[in-house]
Amino acid sequence: MGVTRRAVLKTLVAGSVGALTGSAAYGFLYGRHALSVTRTTLPLRSLPPALAGLRIGLLTDIHRSSLVPHDDVARAVGALMHERPDLIVLGGDYVTWGDRAFVGPAAEALAPLAAPYGVFGILGNHDDDHDIGAALAKNGVQMLKDARTRLTVRNETLDLVGIRFWTKRQMDIAPLVYGTAPATILLAHDPRRVIEAAALDVPLVLSGHTHGGQVVLPVIGAIAAEKFPVAEGILRRGSTTMFVSRGLGTIYVPIRINCPPEVAVLTLARA
Repeated sequence: MGVTRRAVLKTLVAGSVGALTGSAAYGFLYGRHALSVTRTTLPLRSLPPALAGLRIGLLTDIHRSSLVPHDDVARAVGALMHERPDLIVLGGDYVTWGDRAFVGPAAEALAPLAAPYGVFGILGNHDDDHDIGAALAKNGVQMLKDARTRLTVRNETLDLVGIRFWTKRQMDIAPLVYGTAPATILLAHDPRRVIEAAALDVPLVLSGHTHGGQVVLPVIGAIAAEKFPVAEGILRRGSTTMFVSRGLGTIYVPIRINCPPEVAVLTLARA
């Protein structure tokens, strides 16, 4: 008996559905928990020689919730502390949809973080403007809400500028970076702020928000992150370098496919 076109199509559809179902199951059971440590060198223009080799730990998009358990966050914190970075940056979205039930648990899970030059945090679009920042501050995190702070590192000046997710206009960011040191890092949850950063000649931007797309399909890529300049990793725009982390948690669907949760350790270098 010959094989009909309809039978072939049914077989292909069934196979595709089976593959997607299997991938989704893997992404739920294993993929979203398969933490990776990304170690990347970032060459920066005008970086003072003394700051070359400075290691920054970046942990973002925690999304502590019923679907992102304490153990996942604790494992990420342990992995980052094992790397012994010089300073640590938290990139926002500590809970999901501002769920106050998880504000305390999120801050508790992040409490062990410590670094010689401090731990700094910014707010994401899922964070309220007070509770989560206050909870983190109690544990020693210096929150930067449209603010900047100046560090002395190896007898050199390093400026950290942190903006809230809702701070988007160049005219609102400009006063925060005016007069900053040659070594300045903008902490911006949304990687689309690279546009303003490049216009303001900011050397480095650290971001999250994209989750790396969370689901990255062969050939098609990260559909959920198409609106961003880059889903993950390094992007250079003019004299500005940006690094975007895949983050730790999940949103909308509790799966990760070809996009493991990430702790990033970034080493500064002279370009």
